Amino acid sequence: MDGENLVINIYNLSYRVDGQLILDGVNIEFLPGEIFVIMGPSGCGKSTLLRLIMGLIKPTFGWVEIEGQNTSLLLKKEWKKLRTKMGMVFQSAALFDSLSIFENVAFGLRRKGLPESDIKTQVLQTLSIVGLEPSVAEKMPADLSGGMKKRAAIARAIAFKPPILLYDEPTTGLDPIMANTINELILELKKTLGITSLVVTHDITSALKVADRVGLLHQGKLVEVQERCNLHNANHPVLQQFLSGFDLSCNI
Repeated sequence: MDGENLVINIYNLSYRVDGQLILDGVNIEFLPGEIFVIMGPSGCGKSTLLRLIMGLIKPTFGWVEIEGQNTSLLLKKEWKKLRTKMGMVFQSAALFDSLSIFENVAFGLRRKGLPESDIKTQVLQTLSIVGLEPSVAEKMPADLSGGMKKRAAIARAIAFKPPILLYDEPTTGLDPIMANTINELILELKKTLGITSLVVTHDITSALKVADRVGLLHQGKLVEVQERCNLHNANHPVLQQFLSGFDLSCNI
């Protein structure tokens, strides 16, 4: 693949903590505008991979390139600028409990020093994109349902229009109807904003709904990558186990 067209490129990435190898020589490429789903059992390193991409932790070996920049070589100021190109949706939504939904979504915009009138316009537009009414803006996170919190978290992540969005278990804890709503939103953001999305999940229903490609992490290694339409050709027994009993027709 042409490196110049890659949004994120990961080279031989390894991470060890307290003597335990969490990720072991992971190589992976993410293309502009695709939804790449990382699957795997609990504890296989899925969330660690997201944290390494975001620069929240440093790799033990290997490196991450984002839009051609080797993040291992970046200074703190350069990392701060690069992170404006990435939004993160945490598993627990991780909204600031002491701030209204408006202030949560406005958080990143305020750090960019935008005029208050522009911030208000962008917050309300972003809430609309994720299907939340303007009245939600003045509510506190504690007043929202789990699904609304997830949508508010997505709104916060996309408010400053990053080209890359990382999701950590976006449908965990949601009922099937609300989980499907979040899946539809992930697809809509790809369609309308052209966002490149990396989705970490063990929810096979969600993966089959949104993925362009699926990668399996197992025991710290990326052991298989398949396009969504080719999942019926999966070779690794763990991936086969995940897919067992599901309709693998290419219907997205």
